[in-house]
Amino acid sequence: MSVRVEGVVQGVGFRPFVHRLAKRLMLCGHVGNHADGVFAEVEGTRDAVRAFLRALREEAPPLAVVESVRTTELPPTGANGFTIAASPQGAEANTLISADSATCDACLRELADPADRRYRYPFINCTHCGPRFTIVRGVPYDRPFTTMAGFAMCADCAAEYADPADRRFHAQPVCCTACGPRLRLDLLGSDPRFGQDLLAEAVRRLRAGQILAIKGLGGFHLATDATDPTAAATLRARKHREDKPFAVMVADLAAVRELCEVGDGDAELLTSRRRPIVLLPKRPGTPIADAVAPGNRRLGVMLPYTPLHHLLLADVGRPIVLTSGNVSDEPIVYRDEDVADRLGGIADAVLTHDRPIHIRTDDSVARTFRGTVQLQRRSRGYVPEAAAGLDVDVGRHVLACGAELKNTFCLAKGRRMFLSHHIGDLENVETLRSFTEGIEHFRALFDIDPEVVAYDLHPEYLSTKYALDLPDVVLVGVQHHHAHIASCLVDNREPGPVLGVAFDGTGYGTDGTIWGGEFLVADLATFQRLGHLEPVPMPGGAAAITQPWRMAAAYLDLAYGDDPPELDVARRNAGRWRAVRSMARSGVNAPTTSSAGRLFDAVAALLGVRDTINYEGQAAIELEQHADPAERGVYAAAIADGDPLRVSGEDLVRACVDDLCAGVPSTVVAARFHNGVSDVIARVCARLRQRTGVNVVALSGGVFQNLLLLGVTVDALQQRGFRVLVHSRVPTNDGGISLGQAVIAAHS
Repeated sequence: MSVRVEGVVQGVGFRPFVHRLAKRLMLCGHVGNHADGVFAEVEGTRDAVRAFLRALREEAPPLAVVESVRTTELPPTGANGFTIAASPQGAEANTLISADSATCDACLRELADPADRRYRYPFINCTHCGPRFTIVRGVPYDRPFTTMAGFAMCADCAAEYADPADRRFHAQPVCCTACGPRLRLDLLGSDPRFGQDLLAEAVRRLRAGQILAIKGLGGFHLATDATDPTAAATLRARKHREDKPFAVMVADLAAVRELCEVGDGDAELLTSRRRPIVLLPKRPGTPIADAVAPGNRRLGVMLPYTPLHHLLLADVGRPIVLTSGNVSDEPIVYRDEDVADRLGGIADAVLTHDRPIHIRTDDSVARTFRGTVQLQRRSRGYVPEAAAGLDVDVGRHVLACGAELKNTFCLAKGRRMFLSHHIGDLENVETLRSFTEGIEHFRALFDIDPEVVAYDLHPEYLSTKYALDLPDVVLVGVQHHHAHIASCLVDNREPGPVLGVAFDGTGYGTDGTIWGGEFLVADLATFQRLGHLEPVPMPGGAAAITQPWRMAAAYLDLAYGDDPPELDVARRNAGRWRAVRSMARSGVNAPTTSSAGRLFDAVAALLGVRDTINYEGQAAIELEQHADPAERGVYAAAIADGDPLRVSGEDLVRACVDDLCAGVPSTVVAARFHNGVSDVIARVCARLRQRTGVNVVALSGGVFQNLLLLGVTVDALQQRGFRVLVHSRVPTNDGGISLGQAVIAAHS
């Protein structure tokens, strides 16, 4: 019988598993990799063949995902034995490549065993763990198509590779101290050092408060002692990252519990093979330096996921900062030849190795919401696995180019949609290069030649300009907030229609204005705008995004005109307040926006939380942190009838100001504002249900990264009888936009 298995079945020990299974059932034949996945021919008794087919699904290796098993009857050949065949070339690539996987328990035991030949070897791996996506150059997944091609196996590794009973049987990155990659310590200006003492020297430098660039699976990290205030502040200054939190790596789950509150879902996520950064509430009195996550009640924590990380953390004996190796706003450095130029002014030394990284990949970021995992950044450990969605054939090959901020792209064919790793903000040449290189790699890896290209309507996005420059393709412009809602539908395997609440900072509307506080009725093909926040001017345009006090001035002027109350925000910005208010009134350099993000910015400035920001979304993040979660008071906002409905953000601002002037603590005001936003969302959806008959609400957009807002909004909607969809496997922020674009383009 001929058998074809599709799914994540290459680089996960599937061929050796099939080999052992066939031997156990006394079947003859062969197995091999193919561009479609894994192929096999088996010959034996009918009962043995049935048992073989059943076990392919039920007993598959831990990293395998079996999507389909197709069989064809063949005449018996009388073959003897069972072998692993060579991989054929030239067929269309339809296989799924495994994501990089954290070091397995079996390898960790060997790493710590002085009697083992791989004792303390920083590149130990097997068929159940180690690098995959970041070292793959092409398919099928065989060693010559990876960055391990330059490392010839020694006799011992070759014997393991050829032994069906060994855990490293046909493990493509198999290596050891005799034949594999080796560490190097660069002192940036001095000759590189090799040898056994490198880890000890790196540990000594970390414990002394120095900053090290360390090569990981998908690029370089910058590391330093997370308990040392001077070291953390120095890293922040050198990296030009004023306030945005750093991630922290600790040795084990017990160490995480000493720093943070860890729920059951959090523990499972932290210890999973994907090993993302997990956002957790900090415990009081944590030894982590304030400069690591200034003004933030949460900490981004991860566990070691490479053997090198395990060795370093065990020897350092304390938490370390482990943040992307870049200067702020640039993509992560992943080539050794770029380190001196791009990280030389930040790192004191570089701990690297000679296994090339083929595709740069940042760490993933996740959290749990009421027991469910929510990805904030989908990257290492998850990519390039297909985004599970509706069982719909997208037809022609599709490329979706994503948005400007938190960019990802998406390539789709058949029933599979490949959402890319995190690219970053497309605001410089280096990030644009990462975007274009990533698209070419995915095209080659999955044999996709785009016929349809989807893009955001914003004419100035670099992703849009890239799409419009492509020849001989069908171009499909997709409205930003429709894409948000469509990505939520795919994430929840729902076809729609739904009432979509898309709240974010910026999105180009079909009328040429800036949207961001939208109520839609939408499915995977079409949408209609049924409501939105009342538009307000953005005095200074883009300057109002980085200076939230400008939005406070605009909202106060609309709410009070020439007779506003005396507020600290006006006094703090007195030198420019009158000019900015005039700008808002005249409409010169003051485009109007319905953005929910700008409303949160205005309230943050009013409450003295943040007048200017140093990273995207900072004011809203700190406003959430400032709010008293126990407060149940609610501010009311009027809903103006019409088509579309219009929600008064001015009412919410006026309520905040009235309470501030009455001496109500700002923490209470912040909480009542959050509750007021959730209340008006629920009331608008109730009105739209009467109009449309739709009883399902999808929440999407970067504003819903706010856990306080998300929680009270879900509760308010459910209390009114709605079924509520939120994001899980796809980011609610702009990292999910490309997936929504792809499915909309496919259905257009």
